Amino acid sequence: MVEKKNHLPLKRSNRHGAIILFALVFAMLAFSFASVPLYRIFCQRTGYGGTVKIALQGADHMVDRVITVRFNGDVHRDLPWDFKPLQIATTVYVGETGLGFYEVTNRTSKDFTGIATYNVTPDKVAQYFNKIHCFCFEEQIINAHETANMPVQFFIDPAIMDDPNCHDVETITLSYTFFDSKDPNIPAILGLPNATRHQVQQFNKR
Repeated sequence: MVEKKNHLPLKRSNRHGAIILFALVFAMLAFSFASVPLYRIFCQRTGYGGTVKIALQGADHMVDRVITVRFNGDVHRDLPWDFKPLQIATTVYVGETGLGFYEVTNRTSKDFTGIATYNVTPDKVAQYFNKIHCFCFEEQIINAHETANMPVQFFIDPAIMDDPNCHDVETITLSYTFFDSKDPNIPAILGLPNATRHQVQQFNKR
């Protein structure tokens, strides 16, 4: 009886420790799966790393300041597509909704699925450059020998007028790069080395 009484607290302690360990493992796993949306939402809300912010609608007013937006398009060497902007640049007022188009062509006789990343330069304006509609971070299926146009709708937040670091900005460059969605290095390409391709795909479906 004495021996059983001495082991009872130990068993309870072990059980308590096991529960804590399980909870920690579960939390780490959950954080791993959440890393893609958390990172992406953080970048889109803050403009971190030149990542453009996402908006549901345009600005509520315009400002009498003109900025030139240049468009750039690139394709990773493993994706047999031609991808280019249909206009070199456009000029918009701060707060005005702008529209640009890109064209993509699948040069092969095989269907391919691509995924695009984007950023703006200079980095300091990313927090003020808002996209209302675009094709980034979503898988785009382009059939064999098909050509498709892809629009991007955007505006520059009037709050840029209050940032002394941006008073010298006259030109902003918006760049997209397409990658093969089956590329196993997609998480690293997106800046998410600890995320799996499945996690990226699942978040893109939301």
